[in-house]
Amino acid sequence: MSRSSRFYARRRLGVVAAATGLLASAALLNSPAASAALPTPVSGATARSYLSQLTVATENRTGYNRDLFPTWITISGTCNTREYILKRDGTNVTTDSACVATGGSWYSPYDGATWGAASDVDIDHLVPLAEAWDSGASKWTTAQRQGFANDVTRPQLLAVTDNVNQSKGDQDPATWMPSLTSYRCTYVRAWVQVKYYYNLSVDSAEKSALTNYLSGC
Repeated sequence: MSRSSRFYARRRLGVVAAATGLLASAALLNSPAASAALPTPVSGATARSYLSQLTVATENRTGYNRDLFPTWITISGTCNTREYILKRDGTNVTTDSACVATGGSWYSPYDGATWGAASDVDIDHLVPLAEAWDSGASKWTTAQRQGFANDVTRPQLLAVTDNVNQSKGDQDPATWMPSLTSYRCTYVRAWVQVKYYYNLSVDSAEKSALTNYLSGC
């Protein structure tokens, strides 16, 4: 099966050093009970093999608009994509009848912080939407881009500290990596798996960075 046909077959940065009372409500910092549940990426060896097969090309952001990647869609029952990932990645998550998280805790593997409020958590597109556009998604249909933006099967969506996600923005591994070094191998393996599955290209600096990080995986 060709890689293109597989596509169809298938706020805070860390803990804010502010008023102590506010920190208490953020709560549960460094709690070992909460852990993210990103689908396990391919092995380091498989990721290196996939990377060697990715097309190297200059990126082009002409025409990009985030609205071209519709989010969030209904995934299960009354749960949309964000709510689904919050339930998947959180610990002791409670929800109301609309599937909105009303309690729980969330560990962010990018920075090692744990949060007790869903409002402190963003759902990161591990391969950012703009990065996908730059490397091939500009040629997709809106339905294909919607599938990418709401993919809960591949290691593409992850609950993380909101400000960390915002500081990452649209960057690739050549310019941004999780500050928690123990997570970097998982991150680059997931990055390459997603790019390979969706037949997306890499630029030269991105490939160099991925090669370097994967050499230690």
